[in-house]
Amino acid sequence: MFLDGFPGLAALVERRLEEAAARGELSDLPGEGRPLELEDDAMVAPELRVAYRILKNAGFVPPELSDIAEVHQLIGAIERGEVEPGPRRLHALLVRLEASGRPMTATCAWHDYEAALRRRLDRAGSG
Repeated sequence: MFLDGFPGLAALVERRLEEAAARGELSDLPGEGRPLELEDDAMVAPELRVAYRILKNAGFVPPELSDIAEVHQLIGAIERGEVEPGPRRLHALLVRLEASGRPMTATCAWHDYEAALRRRLDRAGSG
């Protein structure tokens, strides 16, 4: 857990949570009794996950995450035939991802692009 390296802070947080629960401040909250809906952040470096979650909750998305979303939208549009396959924009996005320290994400996205092209060509050949 994030607070494992801070035993004093962890104890303070635990005590404050217990006090709030005793006062009933944690009752009737949205989602009470349901499992947490945790997002898959496996592609985010462990040391950045908390910071990214805070930024996201504040309404700010780091540029590389916007680039990742655009890559997935572009690949989907190419596969559906809405956009002609041309890797120029995709290449620019992947270069930015690599420059931002996400080379594995860029590599995976390129493989996704190749797979989308193969699926599109297979459909065109069989139709």
